[in-house]
Amino acid sequence: MQRRTFIGGIMGGAVAGMGRTMLHAQPAKLKAGDIPMRTFGKTGEKLTIIGQAGGRFPLISEEDAKAIVLRAYDLGINYFDNAHSYWDGRSEEVYGKVLPPLRKKVFITTKTTKRTAKEADAELHLSLKRLKTDYVDLWQIHSVNEKEEVTQIFGPGGAIEAFEAAKKAGKCRFIGFTGHHDPYVHLEMLKAYDKYDTILMPLHVADPSYLSFEKLVLPVAMERGMGIQGMKNFGNAKLMQNFSARDCLTYVLSLPIHCTAIGCTTIGQLEDDVRIAQEFKPFTTEQMVALRERAKSIKGPLLEDWKRNVETQAGLLDRPVYSGG
Repeated sequence: MQRRTFIGGIMGGAVAGMGRTMLHAQPAKLKAGDIPMRTFGKTGEKLTIIGQAGGRFPLISEEDAKAIVLRAYDLGINYFDNAHSYWDGRSEEVYGKVLPPLRKKVFITTKTTKRTAKEADAELHLSLKRLKTDYVDLWQIHSVNEKEEVTQIFGPGGAIEAFEAAKKAGKCRFIGFTGHHDPYVHLEMLKAYDKYDTILMPLHVADPSYLSFEKLVLPVAMERGMGIQGMKNFGNAKLMQNFSARDCLTYVLSLPIHCTAIGCTTIGQLEDDVRIAQEFKPFTTEQMVALRERAKSIKGPLLEDWKRNVETQAGLLDRPVYSGG
């Protein structure tokens, strides 16, 4: 499903074929280097506030994917997100065909879903081969969704051993983790380990109303000084029926994060997002509250189908917020 050509809809509407409306009648010419940058938490790295992600590349051709990556770089984006599992490895191969000549100028991330040290190390070795680099800037434990995974990652022979070894060996500069399913699992990951450099989580205008990463996880990550990355800015396109792309992206960028990953399938989408980033002015507190109120009418698992469904589990959303440790 494409981010901005979502077919059907949780409200019964259809936005397929609408594409993206022009942000301006006569949009200003895009200039490279005009994207704001933020310091990526305790890593000290300077990253553009939006980054190009490879998760949507299976929806387009390899040539189109390469063109998007090159255009993103030309427009000043320096953060490039990927994962071992995207497109069965072809997304990493796209980066490997475009980014090597630019290696010193870009920040490359990848991820592994493996939970044992042996399997994770094997995936990193293959990822580096696909990316045609001898290191990644950030390697992440990918999509941690259940508490049982946390136990495995930090148990004997768990993936964390491979991550620490890779960082020590210079195969990755920083380590972190990601997840979509349950903010309480993110909190378990934070409780289990205090040496992460970064964190990646879904953040968008409807998130505060249902199993909220913004409310539960973001404050802890901020307190620890972690590099904070957002994703799901447009709710897999489902938010686009009720909110503009500008409102969606500006909301996320107005949060205390450092960058957010954008999955584009056309040059036009990429340029629209870059324009929003270049023109970014943070929403006021009042504007943020008003957008959250609007989003309450569409909250829940039908919108955020990547999150755990707790609709029938009374009281689960009222559990106390994790306070650190």
